Amino acid sequence: MNAFLSKFMMYYEIKRMHLDGRSISRISKALGCNRRTVKKYLEMEDEEFESFLKSQSTRGKLLLPYETFVRERLELYRETSAAQMHDWLKEHNAEFPEVNQKTIFNFVKWVRHRHNLPFEHPLRDYSAVEETAYGLQGQVDFGEYNMRSSDGKRVKIYFFTLVLSRFKYVCFSGKPFTSSTAITAHESAFNYIKGIPDTLVYDQDKVFISNENHGELILTTQFKAYVRDRHFKVHMCRKADPESKGKVENVVKYIKQNFLYNRAFHDLETLNKDGLKWLERTANKLDHALTKKSPLNEWQIEQDFLRPFEPIGDTGPAPLLYSVRKDNMISWKSNLYSLPLGTYTGRGSQVSVRLENGYLVICARGQTELCRHVVAEGIGLKVINTDHKRDKSTALEEMTAEVCKLIIDGESLRRFIGAIRADKPRYLRDQLILLREVIPTIG
Repeated sequence: MNAFLSKFMMYYEIKRMHLDGRSISRISKALGCNRRTVKKYLEMEDEEFESFLKSQSTRGKLLLPYETFVRERLELYRETSAAQMHDWLKEHNAEFPEVNQKTIFNFVKWVRHRHNLPFEHPLRDYSAVEETAYGLQGQVDFGEYNMRSSDGKRVKIYFFTLVLSRFKYVCFSGKPFTSSTAITAHESAFNYIKGIPDTLVYDQDKVFISNENHGELILTTQFKAYVRDRHFKVHMCRKADPESKGKVENVVKYIKQNFLYNRAFHDLETLNKDGLKWLERTANKLDHALTKKSPLNEWQIEQDFLRPFEPIGDTGPAPLLYSVRKDNMISWKSNLYSLPLGTYTGRGSQVSVRLENGYLVICARGQTELCRHVVAEGIGLKVINTDHKRDKSTALEEMTAEVCKLIIDGESLRRFIGAIRADKPRYLRDQLILLREVIPTIG
């Protein structure tokens, strides 16, 4: 079909579909053209479009002298992009004219069509992966989808999914997942599948990874602690290579196309309830198209190979961690608060803080309380406990030596005091004072 006749027919088809109430996206998808083209044609009047067609038919191609160069390159490197071709044209032709990127794109497209040189995606070799043993591996991923509410407004929802063999779990959220909410989703998933696999496979997502150190992936503090507590292994896929993860990528697509597509959004509670019902009647019930096995039956077999799952009690919100400065202070809400001398032990020193009845309570990573300050009113203030500046270790050693001299078997008493220091370091001074008072009365 003549190119201009094709454009003419497309123009009137776009107008007709728009009058029928179709959106730009729907028209673009139905006709297989760009959304910008649909929008441009809708903004034109009939006379304006006819003038546009005439200008298309009469104008010459500015880049026609470079047709041979482009054709030869495309014959050698079929997957070359228009942007790469533009750079080659400028590199090999000093007098190459200044043209728009879109002009280059259209010219390369025209050369491809004229000389039958379609774009060919580089082939990637795939090989079948053996099914993992029962209980060995699960796969985790996130997805997002734009739903329509009952009043026609667009609502963006986010979901977490876990796949075990072919058995699936999904839960939905109104906000992007964080380390904390992802951990909650893990707990729900483990509860649903009634166990924990040996290894979970993930994308390199910022929800789980805080940094990278020469190839070593550093998990977020919260997720690292969760993995340690739940005793499962973490396997991160190669960056920007979702195909290496396998099953779960298909499940994300399956959730979008089979469950979410054309479903009206009411509220998150309803969506999650409907999601669980969908898992029961469809996703985990229907036989897999390739293996012909029921995900439900496979899960019932796999349960015996999963580690038992016991829900973790509600431990409340995770403690807020703050870095300790070299001067043994922390910055909290634009104010500085002092810490006991020696709290800073080098780069990476951290403490946790919490608010308690108007006091800022500062604890070591093991949740042993270090000190507390009255919360300052205002900003830019330094809240310093002068007692923190004293090195008390020398004074305590002197008191220990003094108490040990009070009895004949001083070495046994020193070991006893050492046990107190290890178990109750905060109360060592009080215990030494008590021993100093009591020992002389025993005789």
